[in-house]
Amino acid sequence: MRTALAWAVHFYTALGGVLGFIALEASFRGDYRLCFAMLAVALLIDCSDGALARKVRVKHVLPAIDGELLDNIIDYLTYVVVPVAIFMQPGILPDHSRYAALSVLLASAYGFCRTDAKGVIEHYFRGFPSYWNVMAFYFVVLKTSPVVNLLVMLTAVVFVFVPMRWLYPSRMEGVRVRGVTILLGAVWGILGVTMIAKLPETSPTLGWLSLYFPLYYVIGSVVYHLRSA
Repeated sequence: MRTALAWAVHFYTALGGVLGFIALEASFRGDYRLCFAMLAVALLIDCSDGALARKVRVKHVLPAIDGELLDNIIDYLTYVVVPVAIFMQPGILPDHSRYAALSVLLASAYGFCRTDAKGVIEHYFRGFPSYWNVMAFYFVVLKTSPVVNLLVMLTAVVFVFVPMRWLYPSRMEGVRVRGVTILLGAVWGILGVTMIAKLPETSPTLGWLSLYFPLYYVIGSVVYHLRSA
């Protein structure tokens, strides 16, 4: 039974790859509702599979399967490759600068392979944690200027290489504001699902309102880094 549960957890994680491929195909067709719906479900899986793996003790039950490597493969697809495909679509970045989005692939490849990318005892991300899916979502929902999008994207690319500590939302056991973060994140998730359901009709008002959580995350990460330094 324990072995079956461990395999079930790995299957659950691997489903993110299927969802990521569906999202990638949808992005090329400009079907952003399906694309972001698949990315949202993949995000939900990513936020929950770690807790399930620890509960089932998959490392002990199936030592030959590296769950963290599987998770990184899926994350690179859903957090990096699919968003870059969105960045490359007309109207997201300036026409003459669309291939600048490829820098995201390079920077994130470096970020994913760093041995110190995540804190072990105190859980955090080192360098910008490749939340390109969130960035792509806001570029589409807010219909921001392609020039602004390019500047935001390139700034984040630089921060991949800056050794700043960013909060790890799904593993904040030792952080005082964990409860507040979960509550704010849940509300943000509801707003996000509402906006996805409305696509291709965009909801700029809801979009700007929901930016409270990304701003909270960035400010909270800066405070966390300064206190940890």
